[in-house]
Amino acid sequence: MKKLINDPRKVVREMLEGLVALHPGLALLANHDVVLRSDLSEPNSRHVAVISGGGAGHEPAHAGYVGAGMLHAAVSGDVFTSPSVDAVLAAIRAVAGPAGALLIVKNYTGDRLNFGLAAEIARAGGIPTEIVVVADDVALRDTVPKERRRGIAGTVLVHKIAGALAEQGRSLAVIAAAARAAAAATGTMGVALGACTIPAVGVPGFTLGEDEIEFGLGIHGEAGVSRQQIATADAITDRMLEIIVSEGAHGAGTRIALLVNNLGGTTQMELAVITRRALARLREQGLIVERAWAGTLLSALEMPGFSLSVMAVDDARLALLDHAAAAPAWPGAGIIPQTLSLVGADEVAAADEIVASADSLGAVVRSAALACATALEAAEPYLTELDSKAGDGDLGVSMSRAAAAIRTCCTVDRSDSSAAVLALLAGQLRRAIGGSSGPFYAVGLLRAARRLAEGPSTGLADWADAFSKGADAVSELGGARAGDRTMLDALLPAAQALAEAARHGLPPSQAWSLAAEAAQAGAEATATMRPRLGRASYLGERALGAPDGGAAAVSIWLGTLARR
Repeated sequence: MKKLINDPRKVVREMLEGLVALHPGLALLANHDVVLRSDLSEPNSRHVAVISGGGAGHEPAHAGYVGAGMLHAAVSGDVFTSPSVDAVLAAIRAVAGPAGALLIVKNYTGDRLNFGLAAEIARAGGIPTEIVVVADDVALRDTVPKERRRGIAGTVLVHKIAGALAEQGRSLAVIAAAARAAAAATGTMGVALGACTIPAVGVPGFTLGEDEIEFGLGIHGEAGVSRQQIATADAITDRMLEIIVSEGAHGAGTRIALLVNNLGGTTQMELAVITRRALARLREQGLIVERAWAGTLLSALEMPGFSLSVMAVDDARLALLDHAAAAPAWPGAGIIPQTLSLVGADEVAAADEIVASADSLGAVVRSAALACATALEAAEPYLTELDSKAGDGDLGVSMSRAAAAIRTCCTVDRSDSSAAVLALLAGQLRRAIGGSSGPFYAVGLLRAARRLAEGPSTGLADWADAFSKGADAVSELGGARAGDRTMLDALLPAAQALAEAARHGLPPSQAWSLAAEAAQAGAEATATMRPRLGRASYLGERALGAPDGGAAAVSIWLGTLARR
């Protein structure tokens, strides 16, 4: 286990101290792990106090939702452990006045017992207290009765409803009824790609295979309802929404709010992909998505996964969701466009520079390029592995995209001359490949095309000179030289070998074979070179031991040319 903590026994208190230290609107009880608003009025003038809580490990819940318009206090237990009765009672006494307190509890035995007993003691002491239990986990629909389902991320929306009503000064009975109705109108389901590790335990709660996911799980590191094969983000999202919408009996025209929640270890990239599909799928079913939020709202430590919550809304409930809130973790209004906004742009011309050479080798160049595309596609796993050792691991995908671009270009192009084909390929690769590979290949091909267009012939000497000028263009654009551990360590030896072969009058097939051999030797030599440019340079000697991915890619497509 690797976690940035000091002592597992003190992690909750230190976490709460850090949160309160950042936000002037929050305070921390001295003797209990309770975060409360620091702007509370005198007890006799207070509105209904809304309190929630549970075990730690769900950050930003619950303390992150303390603030005007949401919670008055949040009670924290140890990680995934219900807080004690005394801690809950201390929270009630600290923030409640004669108007009373509403406790919002997720449906777990420990929470219900400890919050329930604290509420009983508070009532006996003269503080009106009500409890709202959230049981929004629809994954358990075939496992337990509805009233015994778990409370998970939809609880955050119930916090918002109750908090807005309390801020408006509504009565305890009204707030409790509205919160219970909101909880009943909410369905949530979660999925995980892996487990989380409780600091005091030190090992993950379960183990998944490389191609497995836990479907329909809670928020305490436990396994899900079923273990399934991983699928695309769209397929997983669709399946979850199918269950949530069906369980909620949401027909076409139903107005809803959507919550896309990160369980802790999901990237913003993945969450945005999921949100995109969730919005589209709900609208395909005729539902009206009035509000939507995506982010880390109620987590399970570092668990990689997400949950989807759908709450049915009307004008009244929507107004409460829109009511201003000053809690640190509340993501804001959630107002979204009803359609995806796409702005048109002028298409870039197929070729920025029209070039042609005095030959009829266009078909030959297209055929060679297609062969290179096949080789690069086959080498994707190898290039990804190499680039992952010293870079960001995207080279394999980039070269696969290059191959697709080559196929597209060579399928539609009917140019007669070699220069025209190279210029078109330069434009296609520039647009298709991200990162540095796209500009490098584009400038090299374009410079070579311009050299061939100078004519008057396109014999081996011209091709050798064009290859050399293309390599020089790559060097000029990126600033690299021989020995810097880049693609140039394969390109430059190949250019030199091709030029030597042309000077000695060797046949083209032999010349290209010598160039390919030089490129391969150059690529292999990069395994012992200390990188001086690019991301690999940040690793220093740690990058040694494997060839540079860019140089390896050059040797692969040059080897393909030599074998033709």
